[in-house]
Amino acid sequence: MKGEATVVKNAGSHYLLSCLPEWDLFPAVLRGRIRLKGSTATNPVAVGDRVSWEWDAPGGAECERPTPEHPATVTKVHERRNYVIRRSTNLSRQAHIIAANVDEAFIIVSLYFPEIKLPFLDRILVTCEVYNVPVTIVLNKVDMYRDIAAEQIEDFRRIYEGAGYRVIETSARTGEGIDALRAAMGQRVCLLSGESGVGKSSIIKALDPTLDPKVGLISTAHLQGKHTTSLYEMYRTADGACIIDSPGLRGFGLVDLKKEEIALYFPEMLEASRRCRFTPCTHTHEPGCAVKEAVEEGLISAERYNSYLGMLEEDTKFR
Repeated sequence: MKGEATVVKNAGSHYLLSCLPEWDLFPAVLRGRIRLKGSTATNPVAVGDRVSWEWDAPGGAECERPTPEHPATVTKVHERRNYVIRRSTNLSRQAHIIAANVDEAFIIVSLYFPEIKLPFLDRILVTCEVYNVPVTIVLNKVDMYRDIAAEQIEDFRRIYEGAGYRVIETSARTGEGIDALRAAMGQRVCLLSGESGVGKSSIIKALDPTLDPKVGLISTAHLQGKHTTSLYEMYRTADGACIIDSPGLRGFGLVDLKKEEIALYFPEMLEASRRCRFTPCTHTHEPGCAVKEAVEEGLISAERYNSYLGMLEEDTKFR
């Protein structure tokens, strides 16, 4: 028996596969050392990958499909349409594929509890731009701080909607915005990612109460989220969305991106750069730089520009 399927769970050397859009899971393991051509990632197979598999029923066995005792074997990983990758913050030369073949990434953030780090968000957005993954930003936990931070919420929307991104406000606790998020996902393969503690697992459960991802608590000592999701896993909601839940991230390093290319993946800077006097332009010191002029005029946010400068300066760790 052989066929093609999608990886829906990665547990180290063991995987669960399903022939999407059907949701009929079966176990699989790798054959030997599968490596993608030109890939330096630590994981040769990622959730969302399309793979070929084979399975032979063991002699005398009554089973008609792969079982945990007799799993299928992944024989090939197909070329990825896109993917989201990050560099380890501790091992700067190593990279990890978070998810592959994603229709849209939904980046979960919270202004507070834990407090948002805009450079961290901007590095995820740049990576999604590099690898052609559409992005929606989900501003979660708004019920906890809207009354005291209405101006900050508006500033956040101004920055990122001005950069061309859709922003959906949600509260997994009250249900606010969950219907809008559910409609935005549709019946597609979607990645939910973000820093630890922003509420990814709670949002999944709000989207479909029958699902049971782990829900964690915030460390009151440092107001940082504790890791609750340790495995990469895809869930299918009752509405037909396939949601990839990734472990909470504490660092996000850029991969295979030259310094002179970074500005190309800030949509608002790319548009303004067409009017720069010099090409190429680093948008730091050159006269006649349209990007710097746009920042001074408030057309490009100073926060996004500062994130860009930080990416230029850092060449080892990105936090």
